[in-house]
Amino acid sequence: MKRWTKSSAVPELIVCPVCNAPHVYLSYNDGKKKSQLKCKVCGHLFQADQRFRKNERSKYFCPYCNHALFRWKVRKEVTIYKCCNDDCQHRIQALNKLNPAERLLLKTMGSQFKLNYQYREYHYKTQELVHSAPERPVVDLTKIHNSENIVGLILAFYVSFAVPARKTAQILKSVFNIKVSYQTVLNYAAAASFYCHSFNFQHKGPIDSIQAGDETYIRVLGKHQFAFFFISSKSLKITAYHIADNRGTQPAIAAMNEAIRTADPGQEIIFVTDGNPSYPAGIHFLNAQNGDDPDIQHRKVIGLQNLDAESTEWRAFKQLIERLNRTYKYHVKPAAGFNSQNGAVALTTLFVTHYNFLRPHMSLDYKPPVQLPELATIATIQGKWAKILSLAA
Repeated sequence: MKRWTKSSAVPELIVCPVCNAPHVYLSYNDGKKKSQLKCKVCGHLFQADQRFRKNERSKYFCPYCNHALFRWKVRKEVTIYKCCNDDCQHRIQALNKLNPAERLLLKTMGSQFKLNYQYREYHYKTQELVHSAPERPVVDLTKIHNSENIVGLILAFYVSFAVPARKTAQILKSVFNIKVSYQTVLNYAAAASFYCHSFNFQHKGPIDSIQAGDETYIRVLGKHQFAFFFISSKSLKITAYHIADNRGTQPAIAAMNEAIRTADPGQEIIFVTDGNPSYPAGIHFLNAQNGDDPDIQHRKVIGLQNLDAESTEWRAFKQLIERLNRTYKYHVKPAAGFNSQNGAVALTTLFVTHYNFLRPHMSLDYKPPVQLPELATIATIQGKWAKILSLAA
């Protein structure tokens, strides 16, 4: 067959499924789309990338009707399988939930409704789901000229009282006659965060069965990035904190995976989040990896008003994470954005250390969420920061 351009050539591996004619007798029948082929020998039309293959054994089955799921979409991070049974109980239940306006829209825009059961097979690797962590600092706190009490004062003003770095340096000079630059304040904070990160993970302790999660935006190099948080409902401790440049499934999985890391064997976990689809997708991935452990349950709270029964029941837990976001914003607002990813991770890490181990909570009888006996006898907050650094080193 004579072809006009080389780009219209059919790959050598493709043959006609009817007469086995080689690729030289095949041509694309739909122009630039290049999805349909036509055989010049027998005239048979077929798809270049066949989505339905009779000789392909089914990998997954619908839990509602036991029909085989077909491979619907293939993407870099996920493969989606779909049930094509119109009498599936899942599809019938979804149809019954539609109101009259949605049923009318279904006739003209059926692709906008997800009625059939879908299963997602994610392709994430373990190294891609690592929780964000501060980089190893350039400044070694064991070799600085200032004492540990001065480092504790810097962290007390800069982190606990949310004072900007420049004003922290000015307070130390004007009140305590301690001469440090604002860059020294930032360097000490970055160095302290490296040790506090492992301290946070090591002393997090057991978690509650109900946790609330959400993400809030911050500014890094003039662009939006997102801080994912999860908080326990009773102890009020932060169980996970993750910084990412998007709100997708991958950072949500990294945060939720850390949130359940210290769960007891067989403990039932319920995550309460907003309507971000990354959370149910991430829970689906974690449940597939849990093995014999109970599946993680998800409760979704939509909007600012209780327009459904689920939002009404779980609204109080969603308010916990929203209040945490406001507290976090109060502590990072003086930074007026960050000049590096590590700067955002460092201050977030120090904020979690302050929130879990130092900050008194009124609902906890003015005690921190995680009470350490090593800090109980220390009266000053700078002394507690110095003790945390000595324990973390």
